[in-house]
Amino acid sequence: MDEVAQAVWTGWISFGLVSMPVRLFPATREHLVQLHEVHAADGSRIRHRRVCEAEGREVDWQEVAKGYQTADGRTVVLREEDLEALPLPSRHVIEVLGFVPVDGLDPILFSRAYYAAPQQDLARRPYALLVAALTRAERAAVAKVTLCTRERLAAVWPRRETLVVQTLLWPEEVREPGGPAVSAPLTGQELELGSLLMAQLPEPDFSSLHDEYAAALQQLVTAKETGGELARLADPEPAVDLVAALEASLRTAADRKSTR
Repeated sequence: MDEVAQAVWTGWISFGLVSMPVRLFPATREHLVQLHEVHAADGSRIRHRRVCEAEGREVDWQEVAKGYQTADGRTVVLREEDLEALPLPSRHVIEVLGFVPVDGLDPILFSRAYYAAPQQDLARRPYALLVAALTRAERAAVAKVTLCTRERLAAVWPRRETLVVQTLLWPEEVREPGGPAVSAPLTGQELELGSLLMAQLPEPDFSSLHDEYAAALQQLVTAKETGGELARLADPEPAVDLVAALEASLRTAADRKSTR
């Protein structure tokens, strides 16, 4: 684990009467291309300022608090010390509620992933126990945790001898597919060809896959600076004859496989 990363949460993991102090660190980092907001007419930067509506002046971060609007329109000001006193057990304890098979978790529920590290020497044995027990049982623990002022469901499982705390969406936050998923009748030949194509295509090597957005953006910037033009990528053509498209795809996949 990259110990340079800053802990985003400090507390306890508890299962039964076994508890251990842990810290949570972000398990992922996104490669973001930074774009600034500018005035389209002259390219000058756009700045967002914190202005108090009542006083009409810009305020410092030290003066900013959270506000909760009541049903009758009043605003209750909540400061950090108020939120620290929130009577919610999951703010400080990730309490295991039960266990489920790892493959029993619906991937659509997955949100953010964190690594949990034992915070003290006395936590190392119960930490190792939970890692080993989850690995042997091929199960994930389901718990609740509060991060960034929100209580979340979480799944806890081992990855390379380290516990991952994966926050989950609440079931009511997931939309059902509804209208767009309209089924259409398939022939046996179409289904057979589709299965053959799946078998022909190789498993992707994730270590060789990279984000190409930054390179494409650099090409765009260079073209804008030099007055050049970018070649437009053609949109895929819809498959009018599904069988013919599948057969052509199979031939292409076989040719690529033979030239490796």
